[in-house]
Amino acid sequence: MAVTSMSRTTLTSLGKRNKMSPATGGPFSATYLVIAGGGGGGGSNQGGGGAGGYRCSVSGESSGGGGSAESPIAVSAGSYTITVGAGGATGGNNGNNSVFSAVTSLGGGYGGVSNNASGASGGSGGGGGRFSSSGGAGTAGQGYNGSGGIVGPVDPAGGGGGAGSAGTNSGGSSGGTGGNGVSSSITGSAVTRGGGGGGGPSGAGGTGGGGSNTTPGTVNTGGGGGDSSAGGSGLVVFSISKDAIVQFSAGVTSSVTRIGDQDVYTVTATSTTSETVTIS
Repeated sequence: MAVTSMSRTTLTSLGKRNKMSPATGGPFSATYLVIAGGGGGGGSNQGGGGAGGYRCSVSGESSGGGGSAESPIAVSAGSYTITVGAGGATGGNNGNNSVFSAVTSLGGGYGGVSNNASGASGGSGGGGGRFSSSGGAGTAGQGYNGSGGIVGPVDPAGGGGGAGSAGTNSGGSSGGTGGNGVSSSITGSAVTRGGGGGGGPSGAGGTGGGGSNTTPGTVNTGGGGGDSSAGGSGLVVFSISKDAIVQFSAGVTSSVTRIGDQDVYTVTATSTTSETVTIS
């Protein structure tokens, strides 16, 4: 299976060449992975942030929260909203939603911001604050719940939920562990994303970009922030026929790789929530 990477300049040239051939206008089937920004940690020694919502339509893969792969969407000629959600800042901020056409993944919930404070709901829920608290709820088909705080030797805060599993808290000498993420091979190689952030003190982040303590969630994984750090930004990836002409508005940062007869577009940042992708 041939894999070819193309820069933005090459993509522009490719679009011009395609315009010399009859345009089909679709509809085209688009397979996608849409991950929202991770929630921010609650603050020093408080709850870890939940991972951003994780929605996937790749056959044989999974969406977050134990959900199955969704159905690809049909896109006809026209312009569609595309947004990569930023991670939430520490201290009570959910991550921001990511959007591709009609598909919206919800930002991860923030970690509990004070002793006994609950984690926030979101794509995946944030971990609760220290002592006795509740974790935030995840969203069905997007992510899991965060864990609560526990009264114990260090009164540990809860870990944020991940796309692949809930946050945990053993009540031991360190904070709760963030839930693990989910793997996808939409870009041609397997990558795990959507890990939850570790709760304080010094709880481990979940696999797939979950942060720990002052280490933020990993960029473009939607990982939740560690207790004292921000969540990681999200990601939008979609695969569409190479016959489609795809153009982005000026505020979109993207790259494209050809895999067989499909072009796989990876969008890593959008400067506003009004950016678009135009397909013809």
